[in-house]
Formats: sequence, structure tokens, C-alpha cells
Amino acid sequence: MSQDNNPVAASPVMAAPQKHRDPLALIVRFQSLIGLVLVAIGGIIFSPRRHGEILFLNPDNIANIVRAVSETGIIAIGMTFVIITAGIDLSVGAVLGLSSVVTASMMISGGFGLIPTILAVLALGIFFGAIQGTISTRFRLEPFIVTLAGLQAARGLALVVSGNQYINISYGEGPGLAPPVFAVLGERLFNNTVPVATLVFVVFAAIATIVLNTTRFGRYVFAVGGNERAARISGVPVSMVKISVYAITGFAAALAGIVHAGQFNFGSANDGMGYELTAIAAVVIGGTSLFGGAGSMVGTVAGTIMLGALANILQLNNITPAMQLLATAAIIVLAAVLQSLVRRREGLGR
Repeated sequence: MSQDNNPVAASPVMAAPQKHRDPLALIVRFQSLIGLVLVAIGGIIFSPRRHGEILFLNPDNIANIVRAVSETGIIAIGMTFVIITAGIDLSVGAVLGLSSVVTASMMISGGFGLIPTILAVLALGIFFGAIQGTISTRFRLEPFIVTLAGLQAARGLALVVSGNQYINISYGEGPGLAPPVFAVLGERLFNNTVPVATLVFVVFAAIATIVLNTTRFGRYVFAVGGNERAARISGVPVSMVKISVYAITGFAAALAGIVHAGQFNFGSANDGMGYELTAIAAVVIGGTSLFGGAGSMVGTVAGTIMLGALANILQLNNITPAMQLLATAAIIVLAAVLQSLVRRREGLGR
């Protein structure tokens, strides 16, 4: 039948109406960038001055902000993959602590070189994450429960490895000393302005962005989070994708643990406490949907920096840590409420 003889195709009344983008959906999509701009403006307005200089904009202060968020930012990048699949990983802070302990122990007590240590710790993180993903997928358990148990397991292993003691890292040649090159993680490059930890964060974020936005695996991640049943029917290896995203998060936590040990020159079983909550906050503020199927690495990076800038502004004004936590909590709730409102208006949820 030709189009001229098809009343449905020919009738302008039956044509699909044009959909206009919901302004609220646009705000949610770019909420991290909007929030970052607002925080920056607030920082300029409320920053203390010294000899007429705005301390918030001081290059050293900016470098301190990005250095401070580098570890949680690395974790948040990995967490983005998991949350896009509608999962969660509460173990990442403890895995960071375990990784910092193993890093210090291998170089100081075990006498291992830099490359074997880094490869072993990263493999440990991948294995830990993959095990959690496998248990959650194979037995259809809630990721919240599995990774909560993983948090306890990783923290316990870190206590065993460290003997509940700080493992200090000293540099030099010979037994009981770490390779001096490892100390570069605590340094700054380009005229002592850009922290090496920040470069690790940026490079990891760039790689993750490419993987998420340009590869088949990235499309699978969005598909699983958007509609797992439809993805399975379409031939997407759902179980493998889920296991892989937890392995990526484990890798990210281990990488952050290595950076942590290099920045502070020690490993401790208590390192990384609360980092999982900060990472999740950065991802949610960055616009990644807690319901799965939507998110971006750029948003996560912006959300990470926004939280760091907000904490810095409050510190510059001598605001108590308690108020910093309350401010962060309010931002998280606001971001979650906006996501929920958008879903309601689109008819995707309650």
C-alpha cells in the first residue's frame, strides 16, 4: 500500500506529537555542572580575603581542592558504572584501605618492586569486585547486602595484613625500603602546581568516559540499567556485564588505595572510611540515576569537584565539619528528589 492510500500515514492528526524537553529533566541532566558553577560563585563571594586576594581562587588552594578529591573521584568513576546498572557498592572504602595496606606491606615487608606491587594490588581489587558481582548475580542477592558484607570482609583482611598497625613507607634502596619513584604520587608537577594524584584521576576519568560512551560494553551497561529483561532478550550478556562493573569498581578502589599510600606514605586498615558515601554522593549529584540506565562520567567528575569545592569554602570560613556533613546531605537529598520528580513526570516510577 502506498503512503497516499494509507490514512494513518497521510493524516496529520495521527502524526506523533513533537515532544518538548522537560526543563526539569534538563536541570537534572546538567545539575552537577550547574551546581559546580553555583558553588564557584559562592566561593568567590564568601571567600576570605588576604591582602585583597580571594583565597578560594588562589592556585595553591585550587590545587589542594583537586588533590583532596582525587581518591574519592577515582572511586566515583568506578561507582558510576555500577550505579548505571542500578547497583551499588558499599565496599569501596574498605577495599581502598586493604589496598593501601597491601601496597605498603608488599614493598616494605615483602621487598617487592614497584611494578609487581601495583599489578598485584590492582588484581586484588578486580578479584574482590568480581567476587561480589558474581555472588550478587549468581544468587540474585541485593548488591547492598553483598557489598555491605564485602565492606566488612575487606576491612577485616586489612586488619589481618596490617596487624592493626600503621605500615609506614620509607624510601630508598635495600630491605625495608620502598622504591623512591613511588613517592612521585605525593608530588606536584608543572612548576609544583598540579598534583600527580589529580593527573591519575583525570586520566582514569578520560579512559572511563571513552569506554562508557564509545564501546559496546558501555552500551551494554546502559541497556542493563535501563531494562534488564529487555537487555537479556536482546542478547546482552547481563550477568557478565554486572560482574564486570563490580570488577571495574574494585579496580578503581585499588587504584585509589595505591594513590592514597603514595600520597601519605603509609597504609592503614582504617583508611578510606566513609569514602564509599562520598563517592556515591558525587555520582548522584553528577546526574547518574539511582534507578539505573542514565549517567555520565563528566557529571561524576563535576559532582566530585563540586563536593570538594563546597568543603573547601566551608573550611576557609571555619565552618565545623558537622555543618559540612549537613550541607552535603542536603545536596544529596535534593539531587535524589529531582531525579524522582523527573521519573514521575515521565511516568517511569512512583
